[in-house]
Amino acid sequence: MVVAIILLLVAIASVVFHLFSPWWWTPLASNWGYIDDTITLTFWITGAVFVAVVAFMAYCVFRFRHKEGRQADYNPENKRLEWWLSVGTGIGVAAMLAPGLVVWHQFVTVPAGATEVEVMGQQWQWSYRLPGKDGRLGTSDARLVSADNPMGLNPDDPNGKDDIVIQNDDLHLAIGKPVKVLLRSIDVLHDFYVPEFRAKMDMIPGSVTYYWFTPTRTGTFEVLCAELCGAAHAQMRSKVVVEEEKEYHAWLEKQRTFAELSGQRNVAKAAYKTGSE
Repeated sequence: MVVAIILLLVAIASVVFHLFSPWWWTPLASNWGYIDDTITLTFWITGAVFVAVVAFMAYCVFRFRHKEGRQADYNPENKRLEWWLSVGTGIGVAAMLAPGLVVWHQFVTVPAGATEVEVMGQQWQWSYRLPGKDGRLGTSDARLVSADNPMGLNPDDPNGKDDIVIQNDDLHLAIGKPVKVLLRSIDVLHDFYVPEFRAKMDMIPGSVTYYWFTPTRTGTFEVLCAELCGAAHAQMRSKVVVEEEKEYHAWLEKQRTFAELSGQRNVAKAAYKTGSE
């Protein structure tokens, strides 16, 4: 009886703690409320199964407790019960997977007119690249990465000359404008994650992954790496600032292009060489 009561209390306490937990999602700041809905549905299904299983265990502990003179009945299989369990499990798994597949299709179907923003992860910092006035990002190659060209941009691609390059600084975005995030890494696995956006994806060396989202409220949001990437993984932080379009364009005008940064580095090199001589 004591064990059965403890099992029931565990089930009840788990549900109550879930409903009144102080630890919950951060307030949503993008269009991906669908992800919250999908996770909530998963919680309901798995929670119902958890309560049912624990309640059944409590019933079995009480109903089939030891009594003098009672002998257990050996029943190695029950095909009817196995069919019910298989069908019930199949329905539950389908109910959890189907909404996820629908959301995934939306997640990778980028709307027309979305602005491309490249995010590059490396141990242990974030770098960003936005298209310049031509609206197109230039090409890049990991083999071109160097101290003078940390993002590996192709200096011979005219589309990349006016690209905005941001290193060790915040990324700014305009509210209400869809953004296609291009993700790449130059060393190990990283994962660009802003909790309020509910969107993240692994960054795989040698390939470019992507997703999209639309910022729905202004504010400053912390960027985390959601993939264990090395000793300083926890310190791999940055910020995304979502602001009104006027403020965003004012910030954009202050940023430097790849051509400007390359020219600045060449001047610095020439000055260093002259001073050394």
